Amino acid sequence: MGTKKRLVITDPRAIRALAHPARQRVIDELFNGKVLTATECAELVGLTPSAMSYHLRALEKWGILERADESADGRERPWKAPARSLVISSQSTGAGRAAGQAMIRSTTDAVINGFAEIDADDPWDDVSSLSRSRLWLTYDEAKELGKELTELINRFEKKRASKGPRPGSRQVSTLIAIVPGPEQS
Repeated sequence: MGTKKRLVITDPRAIRALAHPARQRVIDELFNGKVLTATECAELVGLTPSAMSYHLRALEKWGILERADESADGRERPWKAPARSLVISSQSTGAGRAAGQAMIRSTTDAVINGFAEIDADDPWDDVSSLSRSRLWLTYDEAKELGKELTELINRFEKKRASKGPRPGSRQVSTLIAIVPGPEQS
């Protein structure tokens, strides 16, 4: 995995490049520390290796993925994430907003599918949760809330990154959304 802590994406075209579901799945794996070839990525998402190579190169164009050191088999060309986390920064432009919304839909759909795919008799089902609240916050309070939630996630991520997955652990997806409502008159 890359040595940078965070990769921040602000360009609407780069955000749009992230919105494809197959790319999302591969990004999830690579930003979780895996190094995969185009063939391995293709198997994850049900595409041909050549179609997956196209997607990987498109993500490389925007600096979202990069080539890893070549493997012992010179034919294998592995890919990796250039950072430990990926941050999508919203844009106020029309194209940026549309690209960001496409990314949000793709990400939200993946989380919803995760809820649907967990078996009812899975002992981890009781830790599945979704919470929605409405808070009256100032602009500064909303920024502080986002910062504190991110710091909390980062604290757990650092534990995993430094020691690797512990026995009995499972990958858990999180989704933090802070969405301002319309101004009140």
